[in-house]
Amino acid sequence: MQKALLGFAVVLFAATALPQRGGQAAPAGTQAGAPAGAPWRFAVSGDSRNCGDVVMPAIAAGVTRDQPAFYWHLGDFRAIYTFDEDIEHQPEHLKKPLTISDYENLAWQDFIDSQLTPFGTLPVFLAMGNHEAVPPKNREELLPQFADWLNTPAIARQRLLDDPHDRLMKTYYHWIEHGVAFYTLDNATPDQFDPDQMRWFERVLARDSADPSVVTVVVGMHEALPDSIGAYHSMQDFPAGTESGRRVYADLLRAQNEAHKRVYVLASHSHFYMDGIFNTQYLRTHGGVLPGWIVGTAGAVRYALPPNAKDAHAAETNVYGYLLATVEPSGEIHFVFKKLAESDLQAAASKRYQADFIHWCFTQNSEAR
Repeated sequence: MQKALLGFAVVLFAATALPQRGGQAAPAGTQAGAPAGAPWRFAVSGDSRNCGDVVMPAIAAGVTRDQPAFYWHLGDFRAIYTFDEDIEHQPEHLKKPLTISDYENLAWQDFIDSQLTPFGTLPVFLAMGNHEAVPPKNREELLPQFADWLNTPAIARQRLLDDPHDRLMKTYYHWIEHGVAFYTLDNATPDQFDPDQMRWFERVLARDSADPSVVTVVVGMHEALPDSIGAYHSMQDFPAGTESGRRVYADLLRAQNEAHKRVYVLASHSHFYMDGIFNTQYLRTHGGVLPGWIVGTAGAVRYALPPNAKDAHAAETNVYGYLLATVEPSGEIHFVFKKLAESDLQAAASKRYQADFIHWCFTQNSEAR
């Protein structure tokens, strides 16, 4: 298989040759008061281990005020390899410390109860992170645990529109909302993107590329694609990830340059905020630079920025928050990082946590001090 970035061709089917989809999948959610043809919004962030039970309720409060169509979490729900500090500091566990077995048994349910429940009725989409594959956790356990989020009616309906024979829930999926095709990809383990996921992605992207009603493609995943700023902590850590990630990047370039779709790429995994992650010398000379963001700012221990962060459009660490996306009727999307203040965390979490622990999460949960 060729490793050159543009060495793999995606066959774009003519629109007249496409089987009838019966229309786009119904929207996952609707923005309150947004008439047809008006701008609408969605919100995204990832990596909510460590202090997620403190930070995510504050994100949910901010997101709710912004009235988006949905919130998208890009993976790493709990640490799993060790205790999350927020679980350790829950009042009941301060009185009686957990065993590691107790922690492993309750960690994902805690994520649901403490971090997803605050979003109320707002639709939430989930991506799998590498910590969801830390033993004893794995994909086989994740799928039934999070079936309510990985197999929503919007996801299941679109999966059957894409392939009437495909009834299996997966950790990667696709849905279409208001002319925007969203892809959640799974690159949580070193073998990804595996051949099955690549075949699915390229087949569905080809159809979206040929569909005139789809004007924009947004791809979200846990680890950033290879050759990005800070590639030391990305799909480039593994040979299969480097090869398949470059292939996905090339596919997306073709969707932009040949099918004339607007393309945006989102990731977390690195625990900081960065806009312009693909503005690297390699990509400038191997096809071009796609708009890309890292937003690993939902509670995980914050990381130092990479040395080449100066090449990004914007970069900041030791922050919590989320990316708010406003989708224009044309399909163009404007992204703004909504940073949380310590007062936001105190307001959202003070009924459960002591003020000094909330302050610790805000000021000390960092490797970049």
